[in-house]
Amino acid sequence: MSSSKHDHIKAEFLNPLLERNWQQWKQICPSIQEIEIPDKRFLYRQGESCASLFWIKEGIVKLSYLTIQGNELTLALIRSGCVIGQLQHDCANPVMQESAQALGKVSFYRIEYEDFKKLIYRWPEWSWAVFETMSNRQQQIERKLRTILTQPVDQRVIATLLDLAQLFGTRCKHGYSLEIFLTQQELADLVGASRSVVSTIMNEFRNRGLLDYTREQICINDAALINE
Repeated sequence: MSSSKHDHIKAEFLNPLLERNWQQWKQICPSIQEIEIPDKRFLYRQGESCASLFWIKEGIVKLSYLTIQGNELTLALIRSGCVIGQLQHDCANPVMQESAQALGKVSFYRIEYEDFKKLIYRWPEWSWAVFETMSNRQQQIERKLRTILTQPVDQRVIATLLDLAQLFGTRCKHGYSLEIFLTQQELADLVGASRSVVSTIMNEFRNRGLLDYTREQICINDAALINE
């Protein structure tokens, strides 16, 4: 089982735990809020001060980093059950190192840092799942950055599509149909390349029968991509 699929299973464990114990959680951490935001709205932005953590209930959140040159690099796509934000608390209002933006409608729980610590002490089995998914996500981001530095763009596109298939794909006659719609610019941000280069590669892959895509979806032949 891939680490991304394993993380999703771990994440799916988290939401039912909260729903079963909602009144207890409200007593322990009165700061908890359930919030819903529309497509493209930010949970937080890079450089902002924020002393909260964010527990994704439904939807997909994009974590991205803006370079000094003004280029956006998508670090990860986060789905329901995951917790994002900074656990380090060296100051009263830590500065966020990345931006978190909704892809489509997103609902989440916002919890102040001190209340989050109370939850960790109260439910150790929950806290272990949180730490494990956050640690694995950090390792995946580090592997992604190493790949960007060492692999050609076509191999990065293949690796990204296979990861997306594990996280957001459903089986179809071709292989996987992605349940998340990404523009070519968003895919390029994930790959760490220009939109024009990624567009050329995607067209080449489609001509070779490795994938097909429309404005609404991407359908990939995962078996063929793995052999590339």
